[in-house]
Amino acid sequence: MKILITGICGFAGSVLARTLLDRVESLSLAGFDNLSRKGSETNVEPLRKLGIDVRVGDVRDRAFLAGLPKADWILDCAANPSVLAGVDGSESRDLVEQNLYGTVNLLELCKSWNAGFTLLSTSRVYSIAPLASLSLHDSPTRFSPSAFHPPNGFSAAGITESFSTAPPVSLYGSTKLCSEMLALEYGAAFGFPVWINRCGVLAGAGQFGKADQGIFSFWVHSWKSGRPLRYIGFGGSGHQVRDCLHPRDLVSVLQNQFRSYQQEAPRICNLSGGAANSMSLLELSSWCRTRLGPSHSEAHIANSQSSESRPYDIPWMVLDHSLATDTYNWQPATPIHDVLEEIARHAEGNPNWLDLVT
Repeated sequence: MKILITGICGFAGSVLARTLLDRVESLSLAGFDNLSRKGSETNVEPLRKLGIDVRVGDVRDRAFLAGLPKADWILDCAANPSVLAGVDGSESRDLVEQNLYGTVNLLELCKSWNAGFTLLSTSRVYSIAPLASLSLHDSPTRFSPSAFHPPNGFSAAGITESFSTAPPVSLYGSTKLCSEMLALEYGAAFGFPVWINRCGVLAGAGQFGKADQGIFSFWVHSWKSGRPLRYIGFGGSGHQVRDCLHPRDLVSVLQNQFRSYQQEAPRICNLSGGAANSMSLLELSSWCRTRLGPSHSEAHIANSQSSESRPYDIPWMVLDHSLATDTYNWQPATPIHDVLEEIARHAEGNPNWLDLVT
């Protein structure tokens, strides 16, 4: 099988490429990346040394795409993944062209190649308003779901695929949601298989963490190097919660998707760490203190807690992966503490890691 991975030099793309090579026999891998994410250039040569055909190019460049070798499947990991993209001073048009128009270009390739298509989508396709107004308990260390008037698609297990996707979902989320819809339409119209994987927060060693993307990696590396950290919004308590998933845990699902054309299987699934692999920022700080020791970051947190709000901030986001469990007999294989330990060891071995992205 020949697989083309877009965004192959990013964190998710590079981890998936390495893991697929380890687990899938007779696999030919190619990929490309525009290297717009600082740090991604460090993955080019290591991936090439594994025998992967890595090229530098952009999903928006149709001439470049026309010169790519034909593949049996496209795994789309290319995106600007920041929920603040387009409203943080960056170009909104650039976001749409990369995340949405780029998907259209890839779907046209699938049409001409008769190739399958898997899109790595996001939890941020779910509607901001009901997420922001969830009924939550405020425990000593985190927000927790309440059973009081739960909206459709919400339970203690997390947000399901039936939760509202009505706008606003952020410009980033809307580009991914539109990409999902177009992918499904292209697959139905032109007869190729399409799978949509809505992922929770991806995390692991080697991630180029930033405050608005890759928060677990950003927090651990910042703590280790004593960089400023702060809790923003929701009373400055650090009680906001996210789930955590290592990208390599996606591979068993991807293997099923690559060999399955079953139209009766659900096209869209949440893939996440789930409630068992969730953590608040306050709990993450406690973990860092225990594992890495005291840090100058603590003083900054104590002196800069802020109740200010930012666009698209939400207090609790945990995806319910029950549908993926039922469909693929899948569970996240890497507990959150193992993910964090992996990041901590990487931080200890690479003390200047965040300089690559800042």
